[in-house]
Amino acid sequence: MLRCCLLLLTLVVGTTGFSSIGVPGSVSRSPSARYMSSFSVDGSEYSSKDSDYVDDDEFGGGEFSNGYRDPDDTGDSPTVEMKPVPMSKNAGNRFVAFVWDRLLDTENRDQSELHHDRIDLTEDHVMFCRKTNLYSDEFNTESMVDILFSRQLLSSDLRRTIGHAFCMESTELLHIQELMKNEPIINMLTEGDISNIPLYRWRHIRDYSLRVDDGRFGCPCMLVATDHEPEEVGNLRADVWDQQMEALIRSERIIAAGPLHLPTELKDDEASALAVGDMIMFNAKNRDEAVEFVESLPYAQEGLYQNMKVHFYNTLDTTGKFVSEDPLRDSPCEQMQEALDVWGYPTGDDQTPWLNW
Repeated sequence: MLRCCLLLLTLVVGTTGFSSIGVPGSVSRSPSARYMSSFSVDGSEYSSKDSDYVDDDEFGGGEFSNGYRDPDDTGDSPTVEMKPVPMSKNAGNRFVAFVWDRLLDTENRDQSELHHDRIDLTEDHVMFCRKTNLYSDEFNTESMVDILFSRQLLSSDLRRTIGHAFCMESTELLHIQELMKNEPIINMLTEGDISNIPLYRWRHIRDYSLRVDDGRFGCPCMLVATDHEPEEVGNLRADVWDQQMEALIRSERIIAAGPLHLPTELKDDEASALAVGDMIMFNAKNRDEAVEFVESLPYAQEGLYQNMKVHFYNTLDTTGKFVSEDPLRDSPCEQMQEALDVWGYPTGDDQTPWLNW
């Protein structure tokens, strides 16, 4: 159990804020000592040291000792022309799949067993995602899907993992389906049968006002909502669209949002023109606040949604771009990165610039 907990902590990108709590009388600190908070729990390498900050006089005096560069000192650094970040070769169609463990499990395992089986496969899942994402013109060219993110869904008491939602991008639906059949956790649950896994096209609303950092002023949470049948709601979604967008923007808590559409082969297929639900990721301090927020949305108030699911989640690093070595313990993240390097995968930022976001 301890091994599972440590493994999960090192593979999960920290999204819940941590703060240091001082215990009176526990440590005697010099008034002149300055410390940085330790975030080693989330897999990063920041730690408390007396040397993290230095006094200004260590840099010497002078008019420009405050950190600004002398305007007369142009230096010898050459001017480098920055190029636009290239798009991935797999860009074009964005899909999202929702893997609910209990609904898919073919062996009728109990909740605890499902949780432990999923945790045991977390490292395999992350490695699978990274191998899929890391390709170049010379290596791993057969990879036809980008896994943009994987969110590990949590139970209402935050003690168990109950599933995951992962977003994929590809030029064809067939590539998405083939990847899902080979994903380790889906194989554990269904032996590769994806017929009962909810899969949608997701049209991400790319507006800067709907891109708040996950974990800011709360913990990241996900709403998965599906609409009533079209004949029941008519044009309700379009009629209330402006009010819904205003509510999302004014909340200042939205991480990402967008409507769900049927997973047609072509994005301009008439069958996928009509939205059938929403996926909204947002920040909330607790479950009550999360439920209150989603129930207050205009779409919910007007009766558009037939079903609404709300879950807090952990973010898994599917690219390996946002991991640093933890000096306090033997972290599998660094070992995974080193293994990918040895195998020849392009892990450098300059090799896969489309992943550097």
